Amino acid sequence: MAKAIFQTNQRVWVESVGAWAVIEKLVPVWARGFDEPVRVTYDVGLGRDFQAHELKPEQEPDDTLAEDGANWRLLRARNKWQTPENCRHHPYPGSYPVVVTDANDWGGWRTPGAEYDRDPHKIEFQARLIAAAPRLMALAERLSASVDEAPDDAPPELLMLAREARSVLKSVTDVLSAPADGGTAAPRESRAA
Repeated sequence: MAKAIFQTNQRVWVESVGAWAVIEKLVPVWARGFDEPVRVTYDVGLGRDFQAHELKPEQEPDDTLAEDGANWRLLRARNKWQTPENCRHHPYPGSYPVVVTDANDWGGWRTPGAEYDRDPHKIEFQARLIAAAPRLMALAERLSASVDEAPDDAPPELLMLAREARSVLKSVTDVLSAPADGGTAAPRESRAA
């Protein structure tokens, strides 16, 4: 449901007031029938609770860190479909992996519960692999750049690895266009027309 974006004692800019304030208390808003709060507001000592969109952190997060995958990490979510007793064969009974790619613990990769239950070890491996993907990509880029600096001095095996790394990087970074004709997917521009 709702996640807190700011923390207690964090300094924030209150846009509607035009002043800096410190978050004194997180105020969860509950609704009947939900296990988690549906919204979180923030008491900053200015007479009313503020929503997250009305506040800005003291220092904006660095977007370049998010782009290079510094925020990709593996979290565990509670399994709502099975109790830990019913899934003792799972590596972590009662939970499943979630890879988040955003600083605010949302966005990313999840798997359906039935698929996780069918082969939990495979899904755990996939989650670890996806979380490590940005670091592996950076490693491939550094390997390729290292060989490009002195290709004559690199051993043949390293040249082969760098060539393969470039090929993998190209498949990730190159955006393919839709087929001109005979393809099933039309480019977005032609659909809008």
